[in-house]
Amino acid sequence: MTAAVDTKFAYRRSPDQERAHPAHHPVVIVGAGPVGLVLALDLAGKGHRCVVLDRRQGPSEGSRAICWSKRTLEIMGRLGLADDLIRRGVTWKTGKVFSGTREVYRFDLQPEAGHARPAFINLQQFHLETHCVAAALRSGLVDLRWGNEVTHVAPSATGASLRVATPDGAYGLTADWLVAADGVQSIVRRELGLDFEGQTFNDQFLICDVKLLIDRPTERWFWFDPPFNPGQSALLHRQADNVWRLDFQIGADADRNEETRPENVAKRVKAMLGDIDFTFEWISCYRFHCRRLSRFRHGRILFAGDAAHQVSPFGARGGNSGIQDADNLAWKLDHVLRGLASEALLDTYDAERRQAADENILASSRATDFISPKGAGARAFRDAVLGLVETEPFARAFLNSGRLSVPTAYDASALSTIDGFAPHDALALRPGAAAVDAPLGNGWLLSALGQGFGEICFTREPATPRHDAGLPEIRSLVVTDDLACARYGAADAPAVYLIRPDQHVAARWRRAAPEDVRAAYRRAIAA
Repeated sequence: MTAAVDTKFAYRRSPDQERAHPAHHPVVIVGAGPVGLVLALDLAGKGHRCVVLDRRQGPSEGSRAICWSKRTLEIMGRLGLADDLIRRGVTWKTGKVFSGTREVYRFDLQPEAGHARPAFINLQQFHLETHCVAAALRSGLVDLRWGNEVTHVAPSATGASLRVATPDGAYGLTADWLVAADGVQSIVRRELGLDFEGQTFNDQFLICDVKLLIDRPTERWFWFDPPFNPGQSALLHRQADNVWRLDFQIGADADRNEETRPENVAKRVKAMLGDIDFTFEWISCYRFHCRRLSRFRHGRILFAGDAAHQVSPFGARGGNSGIQDADNLAWKLDHVLRGLASEALLDTYDAERRQAADENILASSRATDFISPKGAGARAFRDAVLGLVETEPFARAFLNSGRLSVPTAYDASALSTIDGFAPHDALALRPGAAAVDAPLGNGWLLSALGQGFGEICFTREPATPRHDAGLPEIRSLVVTDDLACARYGAADAPAVYLIRPDQHVAARWRRAAPEDVRAAYRRAIAA
């Protein structure tokens, strides 16, 4: 039913299967979805080999995650893939919310110019995966093993051992570091006897992708109580290849077998879009989960993506937060592997990404409660907001059709240096926040930072001496461009920032001596 079924990744026998004893690798990643692939590519870009195991022999079935945020595209840009993904996908930034048939609110996710990447693109997950697979093969450092199913995991003080089933029989592996990116049904999580904490919502949603030619703008449209799905909600998104994502709230008591029958889904599609010709790409039915592991690091086993946390799809927080997990983990694991930092640095992966998961879970839970209110009081509040939002600006803060993914600011991170800005400078990017892009002559700020730490002096005075912390791990830049200076609070006075490899702010000062930057760097690697 899906366009991805024609893509196959062939099983190939590995030399490790010829060994009498388990082969050893520094890093093994379980799961070749977006999270595992991005982590492998990031590590490869830093010079590290890794093995990626996946029981499948093709990309994800169905489009699954489709909305990729600006922050994710910035990460993919550092890996050399953003331009290809943007060309392949559908760029959008505008959304509309309807109550019945009446438009009550519209939003623009990127109202200002001066950003290298769009607010969002829509691109089916299997397309993103196939781009990542091609890049992994080009790298020569990622050993992708399809048709390799992990069946047993045993942790140890120095890593983990695995048993892997293949069409040619089972074999063993050991690893210094094991990353579980194997999704909601994680075998690694099961083998360690771990479970999620959180809640499952009772309401059910029907999701379908249909291929059709239709003249509608590339926008996110969300309906409360539309005539084609009375008393419930619905969502419409355009994807690549003339495919459209349709979501229908169907209620807690709906018979999912009946609801997913193609003839019944077709009635819903035509009620929404009219009597048009279309073909199905994918049909599924799901309930919301908002939950996570209590910890993402268990010794030398680390969890990322859906193996670590789950949120509702409204807000596009699942796939994007998973890729941001990989972004956070890759540079820290790189520093540990190269002997530049101790294992303590990986404890901050756990702390920072648990904070991010909690933010996403809270946002998803609130959206679910607004979309599917529980009780008369909650429904009355929701209906009152919908009645006011069109004319009363204050009500827009309460409207919630799924707050869209944004990067987490690690406000309490142990890696951040005490803020060197005065309280009245709080509007500039604070320590822990994700860096913001800006044009630099004929290039872009985030691209200029590269893969490692960056020390940036923002100043309107080109003659300002170049700062240099004297460490090979830190790239030093002077930026005089007006928009970049304004975004970093340096429109009227210079500012110095230390940016981490995942492009989050480690420290900021109005004035910084080299020893200040060196001390902030040591703190940022948990030294």
